Amino acid sequence: MTYDYEYFKREIMALTTIDLNSYKEKQMKRRIDTLIAKHNIDGYDQYVKALRNDKTYFEEFVNYITINVSEFYRNPEQWKILDESVIPELIGRFGRNLKIWSAACSTGDEPYSLVMALSRHIPLSQIKIIATDLDKQVIAKAKTGLYTEKSIAAVPADLKRKYFTQVGPSYKIADEIKARVEFREHNLLKDTYLTDCHLIVCRNVLIYFTEEAKDGVFRKFNTSLAKGGLLFIGSTEQIINYKEIGYERRNSFFYSRP
Repeated sequence: MTYDYEYFKREIMALTTIDLNSYKEKQMKRRIDTLIAKHNIDGYDQYVKALRNDKTYFEEFVNYITINVSEFYRNPEQWKILDESVIPELIGRFGRNLKIWSAACSTGDEPYSLVMALSRHIPLSQIKIIATDLDKQVIAKAKTGLYTEKSIAAVPADLKRKYFTQVGPSYKIADEIKARVEFREHNLLKDTYLTDCHLIVCRNVLIYFTEEAKDGVFRKFNTSLAKGGLLFIGSTEQIINYKEIGYERRNSFFYSRP
């Protein structure tokens, strides 16, 4: 039997339900080869055995390949549009009980940013964000709510003062913000999507997917939105065929379902 990368992808699909065929191969293979070399493991077959038999190896692998780069209010100018235009528009259209999905939420920076942004317009008691990610380790970290000074650097000063407390070198987000977010495990490539969302936020994640996988996700997001709902994507992404798959383009980062 040939223990090549094709074999490894099949075994990982069976073991984790993560479909590596949907990720850009050159980039992903390089990450995995680096991880195997780090542990001085001899080849893909031996690494698969290690993943099956050692929980530490398994959790490290999932955490490493589900790329988790996140920060609060990433690209502040886009959050300014969200605050000044998008949130008021959504409240005007759907009322204050908005259904919001933060997809591939990583360590919680994004859904917590959403709660803080919404708090300028809606009482905290009326805010609920559903935040999902493939990686249970980053969800656990998100629930803990401890962040570095660098990761909260772009948070508006008044919100930083109001909702963060310094704990040693870290900053802890307020429990009242954490309480407004419900975290769930979810795989964008295989699990059922939410429905009737007023706002979906999925930023700087799909750049790691193949064009085919990316197209599939954008199509499913469209059906997940309520009519008049909005999709907020990252500065590194764009939906080339947005008209074909049912969106109207508001600007570079916001797309609506008519």
